[in-house]
Amino acid sequence: MSLKSSTRTEVNTVEMVFEVGAEDFEAAVERAYRKLRKNISIPGFRKGKVSRKMAETYLGEGAFYDEAVNDLINAELPGELVKAELELVDRPQVDVETISKEEGVVYKAICITKPQIELDGYKGIHASKKVKEVTEEDITAQVDMLRQRNARLVSVDDRPAQIGDEVNLDFEGFFGDEPFEGGKGESFPLRLGSGQFIPGFEDQVVGKSVGEEFDVNVTFPENYQLEDYAGKDAVFKCRLNGITVEELPEADDEFIQDATDFSTMEEFRADARKRLEENAVRDAENSFDNTVMEALIALVDSPIPNVMFEHRLDSLVANFEQMLKQQNMSMDLYLQYTGMSMEDFREANRDRAVNEVKLRLALEKIAELENIQIPEEELNSSLQELADANHLSLEVVKRRIPLEDYIMDMRVGKAIELVKANAVIVDEEEAAPAEEAAPADSAE
Repeated sequence: MSLKSSTRTEVNTVEMVFEVGAEDFEAAVERAYRKLRKNISIPGFRKGKVSRKMAETYLGEGAFYDEAVNDLINAELPGELVKAELELVDRPQVDVETISKEEGVVYKAICITKPQIELDGYKGIHASKKVKEVTEEDITAQVDMLRQRNARLVSVDDRPAQIGDEVNLDFEGFFGDEPFEGGKGESFPLRLGSGQFIPGFEDQVVGKSVGEEFDVNVTFPENYQLEDYAGKDAVFKCRLNGITVEELPEADDEFIQDATDFSTMEEFRADARKRLEENAVRDAENSFDNTVMEALIALVDSPIPNVMFEHRLDSLVANFEQMLKQQNMSMDLYLQYTGMSMEDFREANRDRAVNEVKLRLALEKIAELENIQIPEEELNSSLQELADANHLSLEVVKRRIPLEDYIMDMRVGKAIELVKANAVIVDEEEAAPAEEAAPADSAE
Protein backbone atom coordinates (compact mmCIF):
# COMPACT_ATOMS: atom_id res chain seq x y z
CA MET A 1 0.00 0.00 0.00
CA SER A 2 1.30 3.46 -0.84
CA LEU A 3 0.21 7.02 -0.17
CA LYS A 4 -1.06 8.63 -3.35
CA SER A 5 -1.92 12.08 -1.96
CA SER A 6 -2.49 13.96 1.27
CA THR A 7 -4.57 17.14 1.31
CA ARG A 8 -5.74 19.35 4.17
CA THR A 9 -9.31 19.94 3.08
CA GLU A 10 -10.36 21.86 6.20
CA VAL A 11 -8.61 23.38 9.23
CA ASN A 12 -8.67 20.12 11.19
CA THR A 13 -9.29 17.63 8.38
CA VAL A 14 -6.74 15.80 6.25
CA GLU A 15 -7.81 13.65 3.30
CA MET A 16 -5.33 10.89 2.47
CA VAL A 17 -5.65 8.72 -0.65
CA PHE A 18 -3.95 5.31 -0.71
CA GLU A 19 -3.54 2.73 -3.42
CA VAL A 20 -2.96 -1.00 -3.20
CA GLY A 21 -1.43 -2.68 -6.25
CA ALA A 22 -3.11 -5.58 -8.02
CA GLU A 23 -0.56 -8.10 -6.73
CA ASP A 24 -0.98 -7.09 -3.08
CA PHE A 25 -4.74 -6.99 -3.48
CA GLU A 26 -4.78 -10.50 -4.97
CA ALA A 27 -2.77 -11.78 -1.99
CA ALA A 28 -5.26 -10.13 0.38
CA VAL A 29 -8.22 -11.70 -1.47
CA GLU A 30 -6.58 -15.13 -1.19
CA ARG A 31 -6.11 -14.63 2.55
CA ALA A 32 -9.74 -13.54 2.86
CA TYR A 33 -10.90 -16.68 1.00
CA ARG A 34 -8.87 -18.94 3.28
CA LYS A 35 -10.26 -17.16 6.31
CA LEU A 36 -13.89 -17.43 5.19
CA ARG A 37 -14.01 -20.73 3.33
CA LYS A 38 -14.89 -22.78 6.40
CA ASN A 39 -18.28 -21.02 6.43
CA ILE A 40 -19.00 -21.28 2.69
CA SER A 41 -21.84 -23.61 1.82
CA ILE A 42 -22.70 -24.40 -1.81
CA PRO A 43 -25.10 -27.14 -2.94
CA GLY A 44 -23.18 -30.22 -3.99
CA PHE A 45 -20.07 -29.39 -1.95
CA ARG A 46 -19.17 -30.14 1.62
CA LYS A 47 -19.08 -27.04 3.81
CA GLY A 48 -15.57 -25.62 3.93
CA LYS A 49 -14.40 -27.62 0.91
CA VAL A 50 -15.37 -25.19 -1.83
CA SER A 51 -12.55 -23.96 -4.04
CA ARG A 52 -12.03 -20.23 -4.42
CA LYS A 53 -12.84 -20.38 -8.14
CA MET A 54 -16.11 -22.19 -7.46
CA ALA A 55 -16.97 -19.84 -4.61
CA GLU A 56 -16.40 -16.78 -6.81
CA THR A 57 -18.41 -18.35 -9.62
CA TYR A 58 -21.32 -19.06 -7.29
CA LEU A 59 -21.11 -15.96 -5.04
CA GLY A 60 -19.63 -13.45 -7.45
CA GLU A 61 -16.11 -12.28 -8.25
CA GLY A 62 -16.16 -9.75 -5.42
CA ALA A 63 -17.26 -12.22 -2.74
CA PHE A 64 -14.08 -11.71 -0.72
CA TYR A 65 -13.30 -8.12 -1.60
CA ASP A 66 -14.79 -6.51 1.52
CA GLU A 67 -12.91 -8.81 3.84
CA ALA A 68 -9.69 -8.33 1.88
CA VAL A 69 -9.94 -4.55 1.86
CA ASN A 70 -10.79 -4.39 5.57
CA ASP A 71 -7.81 -6.60 6.41
CA LEU A 72 -5.50 -4.45 4.29
CA ILE A 73 -6.71 -1.22 5.88
CA ASN A 74 -6.56 -2.55 9.44
CA ALA A 75 -3.05 -3.89 8.87
CA GLU A 76 -1.52 -0.97 6.99
CA LEU A 77 -3.39 2.28 7.72
CA PRO A 78 -2.29 2.73 11.37
CA GLY A 79 1.36 2.64 10.31
CA GLU A 80 0.74 5.10 7.51
CA LEU A 81 -0.91 7.52 9.94
CA VAL A 82 2.09 7.25 12.27
CA LYS A 83 4.43 8.00 9.37
CA ALA A 84 2.31 11.02 8.48
CA GLU A 85 2.68 12.26 12.08
CA LEU A 86 -1.03 13.00 12.38
CA GLU A 87 -2.58 13.26 15.83
CA LEU A 88 -6.15 12.10 15.31
CA VAL A 89 -9.12 12.76 17.57
CA ASP A 90 -11.41 10.17 15.98
CA ARG A 91 -11.26 7.02 13.88
CA PRO A 92 -10.60 7.83 10.22
CA GLN A 93 -13.59 7.63 7.89
CA VAL A 94 -12.57 5.27 5.09
CA ASP A 95 -14.22 5.27 1.65
CA VAL A 96 -13.20 2.87 -1.14
CA GLU A 97 -13.01 4.79 -4.40
CA THR A 98 -12.12 2.04 -6.89
CA ILE A 99 -11.60 -1.69 -6.63
CA SER A 100 -10.76 -4.28 -9.29
CA LYS A 101 -8.72 -7.40 -9.78
CA GLU A 102 -6.71 -5.73 -12.54
CA GLU A 103 -6.01 -2.33 -10.92
CA GLY A 104 -6.13 -3.11 -7.22
CA VAL A 105 -7.72 -0.72 -4.72
CA VAL A 106 -7.80 3.03 -4.22
CA TYR A 107 -9.33 4.26 -0.99
CA LYS A 108 -9.61 7.54 0.86
CA ALA A 109 -9.13 8.09 4.60
CA ILE A 110 -10.68 11.28 6.01
CA CYS A 111 -8.77 12.12 9.20
CA ILE A 112 -9.98 14.56 11.88
CA THR A 113 -6.87 15.96 13.54
CA LYS A 114 -6.24 17.54 16.90
CA PRO A 115 -6.51 21.34 16.56
CA GLN A 116 -3.40 23.46 16.73
CA ILE A 117 -4.69 26.30 18.86
CA GLU A 118 -3.25 29.76 19.24
CA LEU A 119 -3.00 30.91 22.84
CA ASP A 120 -1.91 34.32 24.00
CA GLY A 121 -2.42 36.13 27.29
CA TYR A 122 -2.48 33.22 29.73
CA LYS A 123 -0.09 35.04 32.04
CA GLY A 124 -1.47 37.90 34.10
CA ILE A 125 -5.15 36.94 34.13
CA HIS A 126 -7.03 39.19 36.59
CA ALA A 127 -8.90 37.38 39.36
CA SER A 128 -10.14 38.16 42.84
CA LYS A 129 -9.18 36.15 45.90
CA LYS A 130 -11.15 38.18 48.42
CA VAL A 131 -12.10 36.26 51.55
CA LYS A 132 -15.62 36.94 52.82
CA GLU A 133 -15.67 38.44 56.31
CA VAL A 134 -17.41 36.28 58.90
CA THR A 135 -19.87 38.36 60.93
CA GLU A 136 -21.68 37.79 64.21
CA GLU A 137 -24.85 37.39 62.15
CA ASP A 138 -23.23 34.50 60.27
CA ILE A 139 -22.38 32.79 63.55
CA THR A 140 -25.87 33.39 64.92
CA ALA A 141 -27.24 31.76 61.77
CA GLN A 142 -25.21 28.66 62.64
CA VAL A 143 -26.76 28.66 66.12
CA ASP A 144 -30.22 29.03 64.58
CA MET A 145 -29.60 26.11 62.24
CA LEU A 146 -28.67 23.96 65.23
CA ARG A 147 -31.80 25.09 67.05
CA GLN A 148 -33.89 24.29 63.95
CA ARG A 149 -32.48 20.75 63.82
CA ASN A 150 -33.43 20.27 67.47
CA ALA A 151 -36.87 21.89 67.27
CA ARG A 152 -39.92 19.98 68.48
CA LEU A 153 -43.49 20.14 67.19
CA VAL A 154 -46.06 21.46 69.65
CA SER A 155 -49.83 21.24 69.17
CA VAL A 156 -51.76 24.53 69.12
CA ASP A 157 -55.51 24.75 69.73
CA ASP A 158 -55.97 28.25 71.13
CA ARG A 159 -55.64 30.18 67.86
CA PRO A 160 -56.41 29.86 64.12
CA ALA A 161 -53.87 28.51 61.63
CA GLN A 162 -51.11 30.85 60.41
CA ILE A 163 -48.54 30.82 57.63
CA GLY A 164 -45.66 28.65 58.81
CA ASP A 165 -47.86 26.26 60.81
CA GLU A 166 -48.06 22.59 59.94
CA VAL A 167 -51.70 21.57 59.75
CA ASN A 168 -53.37 18.17 59.61
CA LEU A 169 -56.18 18.11 57.01
CA ASP A 170 -58.92 15.90 55.69
CA PHE A 171 -60.03 17.04 52.23
CA GLU A 172 -61.84 15.91 49.11
CA GLY A 173 -61.93 17.75 45.78
CA PHE A 174 -64.94 18.14 43.49
CA PHE A 175 -65.64 19.39 39.99
CA GLY A 176 -69.17 20.53 40.52
CA ASP A 177 -70.81 17.71 42.45
CA GLU A 178 -68.44 15.01 41.19
CA PRO A 179 -65.33 14.02 43.19
CA PHE A 180 -62.20 13.72 41.04
CA GLU A 181 -59.41 11.17 41.17
CA GLY A 182 -56.43 12.09 43.32
CA GLY A 183 -58.30 14.88 45.09
CA LYS A 184 -58.83 13.14 48.44
CA GLY A 185 -56.60 13.05 51.50
CA GLU A 186 -57.01 12.06 55.13
CA SER A 187 -54.85 13.32 58.00
CA PHE A 188 -52.66 14.98 55.40
CA PRO A 189 -49.74 17.05 56.80
CA LEU A 190 -49.33 20.43 55.10
CA ARG A 191 -47.01 23.32 55.98
CA LEU A 192 -48.85 26.51 55.19
CA GLY A 193 -46.85 28.76 52.90
CA SER A 194 -44.86 25.88 51.39
CA GLY A 195 -46.61 26.15 48.02
CA GLN A 196 -47.19 22.39 48.04
CA PHE A 197 -50.83 22.68 46.99
CA ILE A 198 -52.60 24.50 44.13
CA PRO A 199 -52.13 28.30 44.28
CA GLY A 200 -54.72 29.82 46.63
CA PHE A 201 -55.41 26.62 48.60
CA GLU A 202 -53.08 27.24 51.55
CA ASP A 203 -54.13 30.89 51.90
CA GLN A 204 -57.73 29.77 52.48
CA VAL A 205 -56.68 27.40 55.30
CA VAL A 206 -55.11 30.35 57.15
CA GLY A 207 -57.52 31.65 59.81
CA LYS A 208 -59.31 28.34 60.28
CA SER A 209 -59.42 26.65 63.73
CA VAL A 210 -59.02 23.05 64.85
CA GLY A 211 -62.20 21.06 64.21
CA GLU A 212 -63.55 23.56 61.70
CA GLU A 213 -65.03 22.35 58.41
CA PHE A 214 -64.84 24.65 55.39
CA ASP A 215 -64.65 24.85 51.60
CA VAL A 216 -61.59 25.91 49.61
CA ASN A 217 -62.31 27.22 46.12
CA VAL A 218 -59.45 27.12 43.60
CA THR A 219 -58.76 27.06 39.87
CA PHE A 220 -56.24 24.58 38.48
CA PRO A 221 -53.42 26.33 36.56
CA GLU A 222 -53.69 26.35 32.75
CA ASN A 223 -50.35 24.51 32.54
CA TYR A 224 -51.31 21.85 35.12
CA GLN A 225 -49.65 18.50 34.39
CA LEU A 226 -53.00 16.69 34.11
CA GLU A 227 -54.61 18.15 31.00
CA ASP A 228 -58.14 17.13 32.05
CA TYR A 229 -57.80 19.29 35.20
CA ALA A 230 -56.02 22.29 33.66
CA GLY A 231 -57.98 25.54 33.98
CA LYS A 232 -60.92 23.96 35.82
CA ASP A 233 -62.61 25.39 38.91
CA ALA A 234 -62.68 23.02 41.88
CA VAL A 235 -63.92 23.03 45.46
CA PHE A 236 -62.20 21.14 48.25
CA LYS A 237 -64.31 20.22 51.25
CA CYS A 238 -61.91 20.32 54.20
CA ARG A 239 -61.69 19.61 57.92
CA LEU A 240 -58.83 20.98 60.03
CA ASN A 241 -57.78 18.21 62.43
CA GLY A 242 -54.82 19.87 64.11
CA ILE A 243 -52.22 22.63 64.12
CA THR A 244 -48.62 22.20 65.16
CA VAL A 245 -45.78 24.70 65.35
CA GLU A 246 -42.05 24.31 65.72
CA GLU A 247 -40.77 25.23 69.16
CA LEU A 248 -37.11 26.16 69.12
CA PRO A 249 -34.92 25.50 72.16
CA GLU A 250 -33.38 28.46 73.97
CA ALA A 251 -29.92 29.38 72.72
CA ASP A 252 -28.13 28.87 76.03
CA ASP A 253 -25.37 26.75 77.54
CA GLU A 254 -27.79 24.00 78.56
CA PHE A 255 -28.98 23.59 74.96
CA ILE A 256 -25.40 23.52 73.64
CA GLN A 257 -24.47 20.83 76.17
CA ASP A 258 -27.45 18.71 75.11
CA ALA A 259 -26.98 19.16 71.35
CA THR A 260 -23.18 19.21 70.96
CA ASP A 261 -19.90 18.26 72.59
CA PHE A 262 -19.31 21.86 73.69
CA SER A 263 -19.84 23.08 77.24
CA THR A 264 -20.84 26.66 76.55
CA MET A 265 -22.45 28.77 73.86
CA GLU A 266 -19.27 30.82 73.73
CA GLU A 267 -17.23 27.73 72.84
CA PHE A 268 -19.71 26.74 70.14
CA ARG A 269 -19.69 30.21 68.60
CA ALA A 270 -15.87 30.29 68.64
CA ASP A 271 -15.75 26.95 66.83
CA ALA A 272 -18.42 28.09 64.37
CA ARG A 273 -16.37 31.22 63.59
CA LYS A 274 -13.28 29.08 62.96
CA ARG A 275 -15.15 26.74 60.61
CA LEU A 276 -16.80 29.62 58.73
CA GLU A 277 -13.48 31.40 58.32
CA GLU A 278 -11.84 28.24 56.99
CA ASN A 279 -14.74 27.79 54.58
CA ALA A 280 -14.44 31.42 53.50
CA VAL A 281 -10.76 30.93 52.66
CA ARG A 282 -11.57 27.75 50.75
CA ASP A 283 -14.41 29.45 48.88
CA ALA A 284 -12.14 32.34 47.93
CA GLU A 285 -9.53 29.92 46.60
CA ASN A 286 -12.16 28.03 44.60
CA SER A 287 -13.60 31.26 43.22
CA PHE A 288 -10.10 32.41 42.23
CA ASP A 289 -9.38 29.08 40.52
CA ASN A 290 -12.70 29.14 38.66
CA THR A 291 -12.21 32.71 37.48
CA VAL A 292 -8.72 31.93 36.18
CA MET A 293 -9.86 28.76 34.40
CA GLU A 294 -12.90 30.51 32.87
CA ALA A 295 -10.67 33.29 31.58
CA LEU A 296 -8.29 30.69 30.15
CA ILE A 297 -11.17 28.96 28.36
CA ALA A 298 -12.23 32.31 26.90
CA LEU A 299 -8.79 32.67 25.30
CA VAL A 300 -9.38 29.59 23.14
CA ASP A 301 -11.04 30.67 19.91
CA SER A 302 -9.40 28.31 17.40
CA PRO A 303 -11.73 25.94 15.48
CA ILE A 304 -12.23 22.68 17.37
CA PRO A 305 -13.70 19.54 15.76
CA ASN A 306 -17.18 18.87 17.08
CA VAL A 307 -16.31 15.21 17.50
CA MET A 308 -14.06 16.17 20.44
CA PHE A 309 -17.07 17.63 22.24
CA GLU A 310 -19.12 14.53 21.44
CA HIS A 311 -16.41 12.24 22.81
CA ARG A 312 -16.27 14.31 26.00
CA LEU A 313 -20.04 14.07 26.29
CA ASP A 314 -19.72 10.30 25.92
CA SER A 315 -17.31 10.29 28.86
CA LEU A 316 -19.58 12.48 31.00
CA VAL A 317 -22.53 10.17 30.30
CA ALA A 318 -20.45 7.08 31.13
CA ASN A 319 -19.21 8.66 34.37
CA PHE A 320 -22.75 9.62 35.38
CA GLU A 321 -24.02 6.12 34.61
CA GLN A 322 -21.27 4.69 36.82
CA MET A 323 -22.27 7.02 39.66
CA LEU A 324 -25.90 5.98 39.30
CA LYS A 325 -24.87 2.33 39.32
CA GLN A 326 -23.17 2.85 42.68
CA GLN A 327 -26.53 4.16 43.93
CA ASN A 328 -28.35 1.10 42.52
CA MET A 329 -30.05 3.14 39.80
CA SER A 330 -29.92 2.77 36.03
CA MET A 331 -29.64 5.59 33.51
CA ASP A 332 -32.99 4.61 32.01
CA LEU A 333 -34.69 4.90 35.40
CA TYR A 334 -33.04 8.28 36.06
CA LEU A 335 -34.26 9.61 32.72
CA GLN A 336 -37.78 8.39 33.50
CA TYR A 337 -37.76 10.12 36.89
CA THR A 338 -36.53 13.41 35.42
CA GLY A 339 -38.67 13.26 32.29
CA MET A 340 -35.58 13.67 30.10
CA SER A 341 -34.42 11.86 26.99
CA MET A 342 -30.78 10.92 26.51
CA GLU A 343 -30.54 13.72 23.95
CA ASP A 344 -31.90 16.15 26.56
CA PHE A 345 -29.30 14.94 29.06
CA ARG A 346 -26.46 15.33 26.58
CA GLU A 347 -27.65 18.81 25.59
CA ALA A 348 -27.82 19.85 29.26
CA ASN A 349 -24.16 18.84 29.63
CA ARG A 350 -22.91 20.21 26.31
CA ASP A 351 -21.57 23.51 27.67
CA ARG A 352 -19.62 21.63 30.31
CA ALA A 353 -18.15 19.30 27.68
CA VAL A 354 -17.17 22.23 25.43
CA ASN A 355 -15.47 24.06 28.30
CA GLU A 356 -13.60 20.98 29.48
CA VAL A 357 -12.27 20.30 25.97
CA LYS A 358 -11.17 23.91 25.55
CA LEU A 359 -9.53 24.00 28.95
CA ARG A 360 -7.61 20.79 28.29
CA LEU A 361 -6.40 22.06 24.91
CA ALA A 362 -5.32 25.36 26.46
CA LEU A 363 -3.39 23.66 29.25
CA GLU A 364 -1.70 21.22 26.87
CA LYS A 365 -0.67 24.19 24.71
CA ILE A 366 0.76 25.98 27.76
CA ALA A 367 2.72 22.85 28.69
CA GLU A 368 4.16 22.91 25.17
CA LEU A 369 4.90 26.66 25.12
CA GLU A 370 6.52 26.57 28.55
CA ASN A 371 8.36 23.32 27.77
CA ILE A 372 7.00 21.74 30.95
CA GLN A 373 8.60 18.35 31.46
CA ILE A 374 8.27 15.70 34.16
CA PRO A 375 11.59 14.50 35.58
CA GLU A 376 11.85 10.72 35.75
CA GLU A 377 12.31 10.82 39.52
CA GLU A 378 9.09 12.82 39.92
CA LEU A 379 7.23 10.50 37.55
CA ASN A 380 8.39 7.39 39.39
CA SER A 381 7.44 8.93 42.73
CA SER A 382 3.91 9.64 41.48
CA LEU A 383 3.59 6.18 39.95
CA GLN A 384 4.85 4.59 43.14
CA GLU A 385 2.02 6.23 45.07
CA LEU A 386 -0.39 4.75 42.54
CA ALA A 387 1.28 1.37 42.84
CA ASP A 388 1.17 1.41 46.65
CA ALA A 389 -2.52 2.39 46.64
CA ASN A 390 -3.32 -0.62 44.45
CA HIS A 391 -0.82 -3.05 46.06
CA LEU A 392 1.16 -3.40 42.84
CA SER A 393 4.79 -3.01 41.88
CA LEU A 394 6.03 0.07 40.03
CA GLU A 395 6.91 -2.04 36.99
CA VAL A 396 3.41 -3.54 36.79
CA VAL A 397 1.81 -0.10 36.97
CA LYS A 398 4.02 1.17 34.17
CA ARG A 399 2.91 -1.72 31.98
CA ARG A 400 -0.77 -1.37 32.74
CA ILE A 401 -1.41 2.36 32.37
CA PRO A 402 -1.10 4.54 29.23
CA LEU A 403 2.13 6.17 30.35
CA GLU A 404 2.10 9.01 27.81
CA ASP A 405 -1.39 10.06 28.92
CA TYR A 406 -0.32 9.91 32.57
CA ILE A 407 2.70 12.12 31.88
CA MET A 408 0.51 14.59 29.97
CA ASP A 409 -1.87 14.75 32.94
CA MET A 410 1.09 15.67 35.16
CA ARG A 411 2.25 18.31 32.67
CA VAL A 412 -1.28 19.75 32.57
CA GLY A 413 -1.31 19.89 36.38
CA LYS A 414 1.90 21.93 36.32
CA ALA A 415 0.43 24.19 33.62
CA ILE A 416 -2.54 24.92 35.88
CA GLU A 417 -0.21 25.92 38.71
CA LEU A 418 1.82 28.11 36.34
CA VAL A 419 -1.27 30.01 35.16
CA LYS A 420 -2.49 30.52 38.74
CA ALA A 421 0.95 31.61 39.93
CA ASN A 422 1.08 34.24 37.16
CA ALA A 423 -2.45 35.54 37.72
CA VAL A 424 -2.92 39.08 39.05
CA ILE A 425 -4.95 39.21 42.25
CA VAL A 426 -7.34 42.18 42.18
CA ASP A 427 -10.44 43.45 43.98
CA GLU A 428 -13.70 41.80 42.94
CA GLU A 429 -14.85 44.75 40.86
CA GLU A 430 -11.53 44.67 38.93
CA ALA A 431 -11.67 40.97 38.10
CA ALA A 432 -12.43 40.55 34.40
CA PRO A 433 -15.40 38.31 33.53
CA ALA A 434 -14.52 35.21 31.54
CA GLU A 435 -15.65 36.63 28.22
CA GLU A 436 -13.60 39.79 28.80
CA ALA A 437 -10.45 38.30 30.29
CA ALA A 438 -7.90 41.09 30.74
CA PRO A 439 -4.39 39.64 30.96
CA ALA A 440 -1.62 41.95 32.03
CA ASP A 441 1.10 40.15 30.08
CA SER A 442 1.19 38.13 26.90
CA ALA A 443 2.68 34.66 26.68
CA GLU A 444 6.30 34.71 25.77
